[in-house]
Amino acid sequence: MDTLQAYFNTHKDRFLEELFELIRIPSVSSDPNHREDMYKAAEKLRSFLEKAGAENSKVYETAGHPVVYADKIFDPSLPTVMVYGHYDVQPADPLELWETPPFEPQIRKTELHPEGAIFARGADDDKGQMFMHVKAFEAMVAEGVLPCNVKFMIEGEEEIGSPSLGAFCEANKEMLHSDVILVSDTGLINKETPTITTGLRGLSYVQVEVTGPNRDLHSGLYGGGVANPLNILCDMVARLHDENKRITIEGFYDDVLEVSDDERAKMNLAPFDLDEYRKSIGIEEESGETGFTTIERTSIRPTLDLNGIWGGFTGEGAKTVLPSKAFAKISMRLVPNQDPAKISELFEKHFKSLAPKSVKVKVEYHHGGYATVTPVDTPEYKAAEMAMQKTFGKEVIPIRSGGSIPIIALFEKVLGVKSVLMGFGLDSNAIHSPNEHYSLFTFYKGIETIPYYYQFYSELKKS
Repeated sequence: MDTLQAYFNTHKDRFLEELFELIRIPSVSSDPNHREDMYKAAEKLRSFLEKAGAENSKVYETAGHPVVYADKIFDPSLPTVMVYGHYDVQPADPLELWETPPFEPQIRKTELHPEGAIFARGADDDKGQMFMHVKAFEAMVAEGVLPCNVKFMIEGEEEIGSPSLGAFCEANKEMLHSDVILVSDTGLINKETPTITTGLRGLSYVQVEVTGPNRDLHSGLYGGGVANPLNILCDMVARLHDENKRITIEGFYDDVLEVSDDERAKMNLAPFDLDEYRKSIGIEEESGETGFTTIERTSIRPTLDLNGIWGGFTGEGAKTVLPSKAFAKISMRLVPNQDPAKISELFEKHFKSLAPKSVKVKVEYHHGGYATVTPVDTPEYKAAEMAMQKTFGKEVIPIRSGGSIPIIALFEKVLGVKSVLMGFGLDSNAIHSPNEHYSLFTFYKGIETIPYYYQFYSELKKS
């Protein structure tokens, strides 16, 4: 591994510049105006994989955005690790809140990152984290120390729920055959604490539409006599939780997997400073379901959150309008045993029951996925634990993440393969928000750690 460190030191500036090339492409999967950018990003990534020493590199068409595949097969008898990541990113809006342009990556020093951090959309999620694997692979191939077979499958639809990847996996099972799927799209407790994510929440994402009169009306002439869809929508959303912040949808908690008191106690031993948590996001008091700690609320409990609401006039100045329609986007984070399709049906039935006869309600299901839990007694997990302990010099802490990567459960169902979530992001990195960033420390730490995963995994599979 000494030769790898020398390679990293020699090429670290180039690693960054190549990552910047990828980041500069605004591959926003949810916006049809960026469809050409999706192909540019996919081809750029394919070329980087080919230059890194991968073979069979190809951009595959899907019903949506393309998938990038490449591999390096030394010996079919050796274990095979498949790296999964995504090159698509969230929209950059609101643009006015960015301190620097979102697709012009810049390195800035901060109090938390005195060594510097990359500020740009996708710096962490997931271009920065995914690119660590490309560069670690490149170094191992260049130095002739890659101990197992490696495949890459990098998609362009994770941020919209991976709607095309299931069919791609079904159609390419033989090509995608592997022993483990290695993912870096999760995070660390903090920069100093090695962390492996052992669970992810599932997701159900819906959009609702509330319609009142057949056109926008003058709020003076009609106000007080006609139902206002915006007012009604706000009231309906407010009634989705009770006074204990518990979700009011009938049947919502029926299948929730309850975590034992012993496991809950162990979870709460993880380093967590509630005062620092509040300070980091600028709040004076946390909020959530009564009877659970913040760590538990954000990992093992289901949630329902309003992600956006609009209708009527939202421009500068004033316009006295009573809107015909009001809209909202709502996400529900799910825990093991909850079925996203069932939850969506329960939501629609309940939400419509909250509406008065003065409005019509439409619920549209966007996407979702199942929660997943990773066993911690397998060679696949133990290799990650050993790798992170090697580079951080500390005992690894397993955590359950509140986030969702819906495709992880699908991999197990379609490909029959478990995933290991060895991420290097931080909660403070502002992913999905303005001023997303990724520290140089964790970027290089990831590149340093990944080769050890291959080494230890290969050794454990031999024993």
